[in-house]
Amino acid sequence: MRKFLERAMDKVARMDEESIRGLLQLLVDENERLESVLDSMMDGIVVCDGTHAPLLVNKSAERLLPLSSPEPSAAPLWSIVADEELSRFFRQVLEGEDTVLDREFAFDAPSGTRIIAVSVTPLVKDRAIRGTLVHVEETTEKRRREARLRRAESLASLTTLAAGVAHEIKNPLGSISIHVQLIRKALKGRTDGSLGKYLDVVNEEIERLNAIVVDFLFAVRPMDIVPINDDLNGVVRELADFMRVEAEQAGISLTDEYDPAVPILPVDKRYLKQALLNLVKNAMAAMPRGGALRLATVLDGDEARILVSDTGTGIADELLGKIFEPYFTTRENGTGLGLTLSYKIVKEHGGDITVRSRPGQGTTFTIALPVPQRERRMIAAAGDAS
Repeated sequence: MRKFLERAMDKVARMDEESIRGLLQLLVDENERLESVLDSMMDGIVVCDGTHAPLLVNKSAERLLPLSSPEPSAAPLWSIVADEELSRFFRQVLEGEDTVLDREFAFDAPSGTRIIAVSVTPLVKDRAIRGTLVHVEETTEKRRREARLRRAESLASLTTLAAGVAHEIKNPLGSISIHVQLIRKALKGRTDGSLGKYLDVVNEEIERLNAIVVDFLFAVRPMDIVPINDDLNGVVRELADFMRVEAEQAGISLTDEYDPAVPILPVDKRYLKQALLNLVKNAMAAMPRGGALRLATVLDGDEARILVSDTGTGIADELLGKIFEPYFTTRENGTGLGLTLSYKIVKEHGGDITVRSRPGQGTTFTIALPVPQRERRMIAAAGDAS
């Protein structure tokens, strides 16, 4: 097509009006075809001229990039990008005429954190840079799959170690605890205050180690999940009532909201409450000076969701992908197994758990549980009747 147009342009001076119209129509059709191809692409494409102003922005780029104006503009690309970090990146790379491949950026979205990979390459013609090509790819699901694979591999390795840990640590701890009690009895009446304090410290550390081992074994052994039809709102309400006094004592305002449209779901109440308790405990630990804790349920399409939100310290972006991994913790006395347990319990229910967080602004964990087909039909029928 390009060679044909070049030959036609050489003859344009000898063409009559009808031939010129035909050539222009051919150009229009070819341009529409190219625009259709670009707009049908899943990846975003932005073409900038020599002054870094966007000449072309396809539909996917409009969807993926936080642009204040998706229309072609005389202003440089970075001036129409709403995100500050991404805007700085574009300015630095475009002005430096650099080539950058797959630089990732994270954005908040209603469904959770969204990740895009941006590549910037110069457009070269006749050995000179004539502009810039920006390629944008959504990598959110890819990163989630990688995180799920890492968690599965970590859990598999923990399972292999579980029997050895039970034998090598838990049994000796029991023996040590018994002998500490025997020492107390043998020295009764012959110990000063300091020796008693030392023995108290030993007992406290034994209990702490034992709690770690118990959590570890709970995390790796197969769960005996027995789901029965239960009121999800009722399960969350019971937990909220259970934690309300403790929250108030910590200076935390606990509120709970329930969507009446959430149907009866097959859940194992014991395990689900344990998963929620771990999330609530984490939220409270993130608010040492008090704050607000919110529990809520909502029906969203074919999923029933439980939200646990806090106004605490938040989680840095680089740590979000690690928080469900065993032994990862940012707390001084944390075992790093609480969120692993919650993740495992939710997965055993056929659901998913996601997190959205900003440092200094708080965190929201969302548990999504599938609504069975029968309940979906009942909800749809109730909606039609109204």
